[in-house]
Amino acid sequence: MPRSTPSPISLPRRRALRALLGAAGAAGLVAGAQAQPAPWQPERPIRLVVPYGPGGSSDVIARLLAGEMAKTLGQSVIVDNKGGASGTIAMQEAARAAPDGYTIVLGHVGTLAVNPAMLDKLPYADKDFEPIGLLAKVPMVFATGAKVPAKSFAEFLALAKAQPGKLSYGSAGNGSAGHLAFEMLKVATGIDVVHVPYKGTGAQLNDLLAGTIDAASAGPPGFMQHVKTGRIRIIASGSAQRLAALPEVPTVAEQGYPGFDSSQWFGLLAPAKTPPAVIARLHDAAEKALQVPSVQERLKADASVAAPLNGAQFAAFIKAERERWGDVVRKAKLKVD
Repeated sequence: MPRSTPSPISLPRRRALRALLGAAGAAGLVAGAQAQPAPWQPERPIRLVVPYGPGGSSDVIARLLAGEMAKTLGQSVIVDNKGGASGTIAMQEAARAAPDGYTIVLGHVGTLAVNPAMLDKLPYADKDFEPIGLLAKVPMVFATGAKVPAKSFAEFLALAKAQPGKLSYGSAGNGSAGHLAFEMLKVATGIDVVHVPYKGTGAQLNDLLAGTIDAASAGPPGFMQHVKTGRIRIIASGSAQRLAALPEVPTVAEQGYPGFDSSQWFGLLAPAKTPPAVIARLHDAAEKALQVPSVQERLKADASVAAPLNGAQFAAFIKAERERWGDVVRKAKLKVD
C-alpha cells in the first residue's frame, strides 16, 4: 500500500502544536522557578544565647562566628551569655523562645550530651530544639596556675597523690566539658582532687590566675593568652594527638594512659517548629562563617577545629556523644540534683 503523505494543512498544524507545547513547557519552568520561596531574610537582630559566662571557649566561638554570620544575614547577631545551673538556664530560655529564627542557642557537649546523664530533672529535651548544625570541636587541656609547684603532668599527679583531697580544680560548672574531662582524668589516674564549679570559664580563670584553685580543665582558647605570659601552665592535652598550637605539650595518652581522649564541641540549635527555610538560612550563614580565612586562622591558633555538619548529621552526632559521655558520668558516679 503506498505511504500516505501529510496534507498541506496537517504539517503546519503539527509544527504549531509543537511550538505551543514548547512555550507551555517553558512557561511551566518559569512558573516553577517563581514558585521557589526566597531565602529567609531577618528583619531585626538575632540573639545567640550562650549557656556559659564570658571568657571561655563557648564565648570565644560564639563571638567569632556571630560577627561573620551577621555579614551573611544582613543583621547583627548578638551574643547573650546566660551562665549558671549547668547551662540549663540558657537552654530552657531558648527552648521557650518563639520559633521564628530570632533566638538561637549555642549547643555544647555539656548541655546536650552530659546533662541528660547527670541531671535527674532536665528542664528541656531534644524535642524542644531543631538542630542547625555542628560548628567546631575544641580539645580539652589540663592546666595549673603558676603558683603550683608542679611544672609537669607527672609532677602534678605525684603532688595530688601525696596530698589526697588537698588540691582543687575548677570548671565552668557542673556538667561542663572541663568538669567531665577532669573527672575522666581522676578515674584514669586515681588522684583525689576537689572540684570547684564556677558560672563560666571566665570566673574559673580568674581564680586560677589568683591561685585560689590549683588546676583547671577547659578548651585552649580561654587559656592561651595567659600561657604566653607564663601565668598558666598547660601540662597535658586531652586530645588523641598533640595540638598544632601546643606541639610541646604531651597528651595524657602518651604519658601512660593510652586511649584517653576528651574534647568539647559546639553547634547551633533553634527552638522546635522553627521553619525549615529559616533553619537552612542560619545553617548557610554559619557554614560560610567557618570558611572565612580569619576564622579558620583564629580557630587554628586556639587549637580548635572547624567541624561543620548539617542539622540531621548534628542530631546523630549528639546521640553518639550522649552515649560516650554518659559512660563517663556513670564511671565517675556523678550526680547533680
